[in-house]
Amino acid sequence: MLEEDKRGILLESGTNEIEVMEFTINDNLYGINVAKVKEILMPAPVKHMPHSHPAVEGIFRPRDIVLTVVDLPRYLLGVECEKRPKDLFIVTNFNKMNIAFRVHTVVGISRISWQDIQKPDKTVAGGDEGVATGIAQCGEDLVTILDFEKIVAEIAPETTIQLSEIDRLGHRERRDSPIMVAEDSVLLSRMIVEALHKSGYANVEMFPDGRELWKKIQTYRDENSLQENVALVITDIEMPQMDGHRLTKLIKDDEKLKKIPVIIFSSLITEEMRRKGKELGADEQMSKPEIGRLVEVIDHLLLRVKKG
Repeated sequence: MLEEDKRGILLESGTNEIEVMEFTINDNLYGINVAKVKEILMPAPVKHMPHSHPAVEGIFRPRDIVLTVVDLPRYLLGVECEKRPKDLFIVTNFNKMNIAFRVHTVVGISRISWQDIQKPDKTVAGGDEGVATGIAQCGEDLVTILDFEKIVAEIAPETTIQLSEIDRLGHRERRDSPIMVAEDSVLLSRMIVEALHKSGYANVEMFPDGRELWKKIQTYRDENSLQENVALVITDIEMPQMDGHRLTKLIKDDEKLKKIPVIIFSSLITEEMRRKGKELGADEQMSKPEIGRLVEVIDHLLLRVKKG
């Protein structure tokens, strides 16, 4: 059933909707984008790995692949929790990685608009560095959407954006081409800006979601100031208020904006998502955390625009 649901939403274009899988930890409701979920498994014996992060339970091999298991109750609560017989493993796929997360129960799937997901207040989310990426209204329930990319980045920093990739590009001149970036993760926003600045792109304007970027680009369009303010757009897919697919569609459907290169830079780049992004008009798509490759693609697209 899960795979059918995923195919349904992946084949639609720019609807600004998300399917959220709701699960519980100690009766608290949390959520994950269904597009990140491969399957749900019954828990199995896990082999402990020495010197691993406290929240890493170990590894297991359900079939032909070895999976790392993250004890999500342990990570969120900061203390060891009793393993329950009816616990479940949510097996995820993002950033080209397969990881299983232990949860207590899986409640179901809700289909909602990204407009129904609000950024959490910093006092609730734990400040800028919190792991709640949004609060979703799913029917009568409020569901905390977790930032699984940040969780994995904290557990295994080597899996996220590496500035050393920029160093390997060699000496680079300063470039003043104005780049607009939509990214809701505070952590990743900071890393993307640092990487782009390091690569020579000093004129970067960041936005916390697609809606805010869309409002600003409309202002530039209406003021006839696009050339001075927008050379290229980079967007994540998962964002409250407006996702990257909807943003891409709006840009590419607008006669005055459609020539602006759009790069989708997301942890969710699969073959299905790639087809969807191409259908919407994205110029390039790539998976996080390939920051070196992102810079090379920016170079290529801006050169292509310059040549006309």
